[in-house]
Amino acid sequence: MLYPIRFTPLLKERIWGGKELLAKAKEGKAKGINAETPYGESWELSAVEGDKSVVANGFLKRNNIEEITEVYMGNLIGDKVYEKYGLTFPLLIKSLDCHDVLSVQVHPNDELAAERHNSYGKTEMWYIVSAEPGAFIYIGFNRDNVTREEYIAAVNEGHLTELLRKVEVKAGDTFFIPAGTIHALGKGVVVSEIQQTSDVTYRVYDWDRTDENGNSRELHTALAIDAIDFTSKTEDCIKKYTTEKNKPTELVKCDYFTTNVVELEGSAERELEAIDSFVLYICAEGEATVTMGENSEILEPFDLVMIPAEADSVTLKGNAKLLEVYI
Repeated sequence: MLYPIRFTPLLKERIWGGKELLAKAKEGKAKGINAETPYGESWELSAVEGDKSVVANGFLKRNNIEEITEVYMGNLIGDKVYEKYGLTFPLLIKSLDCHDVLSVQVHPNDELAAERHNSYGKTEMWYIVSAEPGAFIYIGFNRDNVTREEYIAAVNEGHLTELLRKVEVKAGDTFFIPAGTIHALGKGVVVSEIQQTSDVTYRVYDWDRTDENGNSRELHTALAIDAIDFTSKTEDCIKKYTTEKNKPTELVKCDYFTTNVVELEGSAERELEAIDSFVLYICAEGEATVTMGENSEILEPFDLVMIPAEADSVTLKGNAKLLEVYI
């Protein structure tokens, strides 16, 4: 029988990153870390080519996500999930430390990404883990009737941000970002990001920023034009919810993933048999013990554990906010 599976995080240097993710290095959860480097992303679970997550515990240790999927198939990820996605694990889970504002960007949908990059598209969501006072994000346009021509003019004339909706954020805020939605994370937020397995991003504005050598990052303004969904409604991206102690509360449900939040206080039993999917638990706050059969894992902030699809149930104990993700 399988067990709760942990993976070694992959930390990524980013020009906008900070020091929040370095705790992973200090606790021995990631490798090849430089304390002076601004790490913006920690890939908690990835099937992206060249960055496939490696198991960090148990008898599967040192095998990557594709290798264990090949062996355990539906028992690991769920029969329906395996039939649809095969050996490519369908989700990419990240923690983001935004020490500075990110670029304004957009991601292509499945059709466009397949045509241009032989890749899945990138629909994603953000759960705000923490936010400094006054922190904000940009998400969508600030009105519904922005046209393609108006967008192109704003990009060419250097005032794109005047068309974007700016939203002040706090811990617990949740945003759904379908492929085609223009967006940017602001300074001073830490985010849990759940998305399709894709690393395709079209950067359209980077705040005239340069690296230590004076070089600007590449922009993809031409590619982005056909990727933007000018019919999307920004209000649909902002998710409102009310939690109930020890019960899952739905944050986002879409074709690619379902994400719940569990506000854990004490103990909760989760029946999983009907889901027919792997279940991921991501700790956003506090500390929790996740138990499957005879095996337990303790989760602290940023930690992730995968519960294989063969599990009928899990027990959650502690005082924490957990994100629960499955397909």
